[in-house]
Amino acid sequence: MKSRLTWFVIAAMVAGPLFGLLLQRLLDPPSVAAATDILALITTAFLRLIKMIISPLVFCTLTAGIARMEGVASIARVGARTIGWFLLATMLAMAAGLAMVQLFKPGLGMLPPVSAAALPVAAKFQLKDMLEHIIPSSVVQAMANNEILQVVVFSLLFGTAAASLGAKAAGCIDVIEQIGQVILRMTRYIMALAPLAIFAALASSVLTQGLGVLGAYAKFIAVFYLALLIWWSLLAAGLYAAVGRRTTELLRAVKAPLLLAFSTASSEAAYPQTLQSLEEFGVSPRIAAFVLPLGYSFNLQGSALYCTFGILFIAQIYRIDLSFAQQVSLLLILMVTSKGIAGVPRAALMVVAASLSYFGLPEQGLVFLVAVDHLLDMGRTATNVIGNAGAAALVAKWEGELRESVV
Repeated sequence: MKSRLTWFVIAAMVAGPLFGLLLQRLLDPPSVAAATDILALITTAFLRLIKMIISPLVFCTLTAGIARMEGVASIARVGARTIGWFLLATMLAMAAGLAMVQLFKPGLGMLPPVSAAALPVAAKFQLKDMLEHIIPSSVVQAMANNEILQVVVFSLLFGTAAASLGAKAAGCIDVIEQIGQVILRMTRYIMALAPLAIFAALASSVLTQGLGVLGAYAKFIAVFYLALLIWWSLLAAGLYAAVGRRTTELLRAVKAPLLLAFSTASSEAAYPQTLQSLEEFGVSPRIAAFVLPLGYSFNLQGSALYCTFGILFIAQIYRIDLSFAQQVSLLLILMVTSKGIAGVPRAALMVVAASLSYFGLPEQGLVFLVAVDHLLDMGRTATNVIGNAGAAALVAKWEGELRESVV
């Protein structure tokens, strides 16, 4: 199913620009405008479907995850070290993505889909505004308005309270987890429409901007993978400082799950192989079994880097300058919101969708990312896998539970 969807996505990425170029050659200006409106309906429908599931998905997955984490209290030291590293690595990865997109400014090569007079103005993001975005006055209203930070706060409190009640709340958490599974299945259905949305987005872009837009996309993809390469180098340097020459051995050990994650754009597909590879590398089963699942929720470094990169890319397309304070706020907000729907297919795209409104960026800007998201998803998913494998090796080293390789 996933391989078939991948081929559909590739076909859409080829057919979309060709269809847009064909329409551009055949239609007169009024007809071009009408065709653009029709294509926009397709992408708008897809974006609304994504927005529809964000809040309930965050609540169900995060609440169930927090409520099931009783084991963290019994190994507080390991948990503190693990979470501490996750937060540090995620913040550094996002900072790397922010620096690269600001350095190369790939979004300036694309024209905004509206006239200069109608360009939105960046919202001034102040501390009191952030507080209002964090603490909900009504969780129902927060979900209705897709205020993801507020949903995250409520989910954390709800999950913590449920965990403290133990068996008394087990039935409630089971129901929430089951609802989450239903919504995940809905997510799969919605993402099956991605090729159609990609086709429409690329066709519309080429129809209105010409083939020059493909060059801008090529620059965007190249700069993003350059940012990933730089982050991999920094991560390898940190691993070398901790485990020395065994860093190369670790990279060889996780090569197979890494390639699987890259080709399928699925972290879950690579999970069993990653766990087995880490144990063969010498990470104790106790550490691997604790760090790896936690990392799938709290340590998606590639996805975090992509979120900052994508949001700044959209801001550049609309010629909106975010101040230094706003960029710092962006890192802090994404540090929280990216934990709510990690591990979900196209989770990073949903985080971007939920974060645009905080900075006065138009939701329609997400269309520019949808068009090439699959190519970017492959790289960020592979980065998530190597980041979690490295985290397990580091924690095992700190705990004295890193043995010699068993193969």
